Amino acid sequence: MCGIAGFLLREQPARPELVRAMCAQIRHRGPDDEGVHVDGRCGIGMRRLSIIDLATGHQPISNEDGTVWVVFNGEIYNYQCLRQDLMARGHRFQTNSDTETLVHLYEQEGAEGLKRLRGMFAYAIWDAPQKKLFLARDRFGKKPLYYAVLPQGLYFASELRALRETAIPLDIDSEALRLYFQFNYIPDPLTAFRSVRKLPAGGWMEYSADGTVRQGRYWQLPPPASEPPSGLTQASAAAALREKFDEAVRIRLISDVPLGAFLSGGIDSSSVVASMTLASPEPVRTFSIGFDEADFNELSYASLVARKYRTDHHEILVRPDSVNLVQKLVTHFGEPFGDSSAIPTYIVSEFAARHVKVALSGDGGDELFAGYDSFALIEKRRVFDRVPRPLRRIVSAIAAALPYSAYGKNYLRMISRPSALQRYFEFNYAPYFTRSRLLQPEWMLPADGSYLQRAFAECLLADNSDLAQAMYFEATANLTGDMLVKVDRMSMAASLEVRCPLLDHELAEFAATLPHSWKLRNGRGKHILLEAIGDRLPPELLHRGKMGFGVPLSHWFRDSLRALLWDQLTGQRFLNRNIVSSGFVRGLLEEHQRGRRDNSVWLWSLLVLELWFHSAGF
Repeated sequence: MCGIAGFLLREQPARPELVRAMCAQIRHRGPDDEGVHVDGRCGIGMRRLSIIDLATGHQPISNEDGTVWVVFNGEIYNYQCLRQDLMARGHRFQTNSDTETLVHLYEQEGAEGLKRLRGMFAYAIWDAPQKKLFLARDRFGKKPLYYAVLPQGLYFASELRALRETAIPLDIDSEALRLYFQFNYIPDPLTAFRSVRKLPAGGWMEYSADGTVRQGRYWQLPPPASEPPSGLTQASAAAALREKFDEAVRIRLISDVPLGAFLSGGIDSSSVVASMTLASPEPVRTFSIGFDEADFNELSYASLVARKYRTDHHEILVRPDSVNLVQKLVTHFGEPFGDSSAIPTYIVSEFAARHVKVALSGDGGDELFAGYDSFALIEKRRVFDRVPRPLRRIVSAIAAALPYSAYGKNYLRMISRPSALQRYFEFNYAPYFTRSRLLQPEWMLPADGSYLQRAFAECLLADNSDLAQAMYFEATANLTGDMLVKVDRMSMAASLEVRCPLLDHELAEFAATLPHSWKLRNGRGKHILLEAIGDRLPPELLHRGKMGFGVPLSHWFRDSLRALLWDQLTGQRFLNRNIVSSGFVRGLLEEHQRGRRDNSVWLWSLLVLELWFHSAGF
């Protein structure tokens, strides 16, 4: 696991000190080693967190004659099979690392070789004979890759902070911030800066020394199926799923350093730990955190799994310095990111990093197997579809006329929505009617949802089912833009590698072939997953309600974070940006402080935004 950075310039020679300066900004991603290669106008570098081939895995790594070089962030789990195949084709290897496989695979197959990789990755290859840089990113976007194409050349890096060492323009992308207000993150391929983009998940890019750009995509998650494949029964599907799940876990246990797992006490992380135990000859190291507030403490459920599988269990009840922690995390994201579950993700990563260098997680289970409560609500709220359209328009007008703070306004708004999919997006992301009161008009997205129709056309057209469309959105756009960003930045801030077996692409492709009726049943998700591996879990876990991975932010905003929150959101510097309505923001603050309504989601989003402005120098 590493951080990578570099550039290819059109006229100026590359300066190794610039590559080193870029890499210094991402030292936390790889504190063990540094490497730089400069060739004419190209410079590439990396910071390494040593996981595999500790002795000879130093990067950058080249081919036999030193004409093709790679810097790599991630893990290739099938590299040994690829290595044997490439050696049979005449390639000679100098190391035992998975990194070197990428060089020879590129020589052999070019961009087509990406389809053979099984893992998480972002990497850059300098092809000296062709005078071009080749960039690639894994299928789900577990590993980040930012780039800027400018008149003087191409710059790339694992994090935005590394790109700020270069001469890229730092003009804010207003469209990206409008999307932040709706989703609480900035969706790919946009970033907070107009000049910088993210390489899409499952995508590749070539940049030639003459400025020519070519891009392509080698993988997309198949849309959720409405019917099972011919001949597949639910029982046979569960058996196959169990086998694929165990394989996905097993191949992620390869490591030359200590390895463990996050254990929250939920279905997904507990299932991963159970599978690890079956594949490991030694007790699995597990890590759990809890808080004083009972609503955010899952330690009792985690301990059930730890005892059942006799893990080497580590748990801690945390009382963090919330003020300093918040400011630190904002810096690591490099752009506005409003998912507050980043806080416990960092805390558990920092805790685990005291004992191991690699941890497995349960991320991806909710998206692939309909685990979110919001998916079940799509079906429950179909009753509103029976309301005649003329009556819906009347209800919508009543809802719009009511004061924002009026009780029942949200319920009326829900009734008035014309489709289940619109209800889903409006009430799982920032509602239009709230944004219209909070934001100045120029910071609003169109009310017609045209952005979703345009940017996520694939998921909106993938299936006629509202549930299938919502699931596809979560498994592609939201997973890449929110969940995996959170996991990568927070684990890397603690110099910890996190692996996600549930997001093995072969397992995910199989999950996509299973109809959602096998995943969501009687208002509860993950039915087929529990049929496959539920017998491995303590019975108490099978019937408990879903608990999100969060922190007592609402309480902190009335206590330890109150001064920071009010100072930032009522300060003249924030209000002079002319983004929000000062009166509405003060109303949110006062409502929350009195306990009348929990506005912590909105307040956190605004606080993160203003702290980002400060850290970015605006």
